[in-house]
Amino acid sequence: MHCISANTMHTSSKLPLTLEMLQDAREKVKNSPLHVVRTPVVNINQTALLHHPSCDLFLKLENLQTTGSFKIRGVANQFAGRPRGGQFVTMSAGNYGKAFAYALKEYSSKGKVVMPETAPSSRAAIIASYGADVERVPQESLQLAVDNNVREHNMTFLHSFDDVDLMAGHGSLGFEILEDVPNLDVIVISCGGGGLLAGVSAAVKLQCPNVRIYGVEPEGACTMFRSFAEGKAISMSVKTIAAGLAPPCAGSICYNICKEHVEDIVLVSDNDIRVAVSVLYNIGLVVEPSGAAGFAAVLGNKIPDVSNKRVVVVISGRNISLEELHDYPIGRNSNMLDCWVANMA
Repeated sequence: MHCISANTMHTSSKLPLTLEMLQDAREKVKNSPLHVVRTPVVNINQTALLHHPSCDLFLKLENLQTTGSFKIRGVANQFAGRPRGGQFVTMSAGNYGKAFAYALKEYSSKGKVVMPETAPSSRAAIIASYGADVERVPQESLQLAVDNNVREHNMTFLHSFDDVDLMAGHGSLGFEILEDVPNLDVIVISCGGGGLLAGVSAAVKLQCPNVRIYGVEPEGACTMFRSFAEGKAISMSVKTIAAGLAPPCAGSICYNICKEHVEDIVLVSDNDIRVAVSVLYNIGLVVEPSGAAGFAAVLGNKIPDVSNKRVVVVISGRNISLEELHDYPIGRNSNMLDCWVANMA
């Protein structure tokens, strides 16, 4: 892997995320009152994993992040330039809403999270516990509900993925990966609307253009995959166990950035994700379905040309309840999990 020296880094871009913006956002995230954690990177050989892949695999553990997912990074940058005491509204299936609600409390602000009715009720309860209002509506009515709150209550809308400040904040994760894993070859990142994938891919590729970056989506919510195929951001009906990867559209700004910096989007099945959640749990990591999609892709040999390469998978979140975990093959005997893993490839 070849990275560009500090004197020759890309300093301009036709895309909305420049290296200067990303570096500025990283400092804001570091100094944020939201207590953003520099999460650890662990080599899979340091775990009790029985199914060792052919690559030299590292896990970036954002499941140990404040509020349980990477989302707090982007939120920290979104709120950094806004006055305290404002009124905000967003739409989210859970993880962004949780980070957003946490920020409202820290910034003495008020706000509402509009959630799809399909989102787990446990996530709605957590968001409400931070003091944010929660409004649950059908998936197809999310934007209408947000627009009503903006118009009728003079609220400011903060987008949960298609927002440049948010993506720049997520880019802080990319800087950490480059610092913690020298001579890196590949990064694998789960993708919903595309905010994390866009931010990290820009931060990495503007410094290390030879690193390959892959996004991973569920087969039933493949909005970025189809956007790549059709040459524009698309909308579609979605259905998957990975609620955090299931917005009904790819972000248009996200798409443009990902198309520039991301090698490809690969797909995993819901069963692949179930197995990945279970394998991670059995080595001591609590990971939600959305957070395990990237690991599922590596476990199932969906990422090309990684044999003997240094690969980082972003484990993006842990927000799953004990009740939800009952639906997974947690704690099953190793022979049964061996069969499931073998069938993924």
